[in-house]
Amino acid sequence: MSTARINAAVIPGLQESPESELVAVASRTGDRAAEYAGEWGIPRAHGSYEALLDDPDVEAVYISLPNGPHVEWSVRALEAGKHVLCEKPLARYPADVERAFDAADRSGRLLMEAFMWRHHPQTHRLVELVRDGAIGELRLVRASFSFTIGEGDVRLDPALAGGSLMDVGCYCVSGSRLLAGEPLEASARQVAGPSGIDMRLVGTLTFPGEVLAQIDCAFDLPPRQGLEAVGSEGTLRVATPWGISEPGIELERDGDVERIRIEPADRYRLQSDNFSRAVRGREQPLLGRADALGQARAIDALYRSAEAGGEPAQVT
Repeated sequence: MSTARINAAVIPGLQESPESELVAVASRTGDRAAEYAGEWGIPRAHGSYEALLDDPDVEAVYISLPNGPHVEWSVRALEAGKHVLCEKPLARYPADVERAFDAADRSGRLLMEAFMWRHHPQTHRLVELVRDGAIGELRLVRASFSFTIGEGDVRLDPALAGGSLMDVGCYCVSGSRLLAGEPLEASARQVAGPSGIDMRLVGTLTFPGEVLAQIDCAFDLPPRQGLEAVGSEGTLRVATPWGISEPGIELERDGDVERIRIEPADRYRLQSDNFSRAVRGREQPLLGRADALGQARAIDALYRSAEAGGEPAQVT
């Protein structure tokens, strides 16, 4: 659903995998849909999103629309009897996440938020290392993601739920939560752009056990990303945790640095294969209601704090 740029990363895995068949694409105009279908070798082109949902041969929909309409079209697709893989972030507000998953429950269909990085072996290995005590007791997480975008980008539009926290900071929140659990409190400061969205945001999340996470995200900084877990006995560093262009984890203990090799893998293919197998009942979906709710609660608390000038906000 849509001809967004992110599709270029998702489509190859869908077309190559025996777990899925890409049968249709929808855009807001028939001409654009037909052009896009020709570019990617997609059999059918629909000139509206409604027409895609009316297509009886479509079992599942990947929603790559801008952030704002994610929940609306997820609910509409679920009510039309389609399974839904919705691009991250599903929603800012917890109530909207609940509404979407309630629709999935009523329709007996699967809804999954598309955090592709969670499916990669690098992520699984990082969690294992922290869980197995490679750095001792976890005490601090640092996560970052930024790049520069220009005028006219839809991610600058507040009506479409734009903002650096929603677009790239959500990865930092996801990484912090994956390692430390669910946060109790959030504080943040932001620099707003001309449209009012957060061009740059820095936040702190407080977790049980006095674990802290520092996150930063931006649309006005050079391209950069990173994830670091610091414990009582060592540090784990991932240079490209989200894009995973250079798989590998660095473990530092007692002044010694070990490079842990990770085999390359297509995180988008792994994501769509997990989704497809879950639709068939052959595998559990990696991400469900609980994770999407945790994301929205943390994001909402960070925004509430930033809008209050940095005053701490409870994560509820």
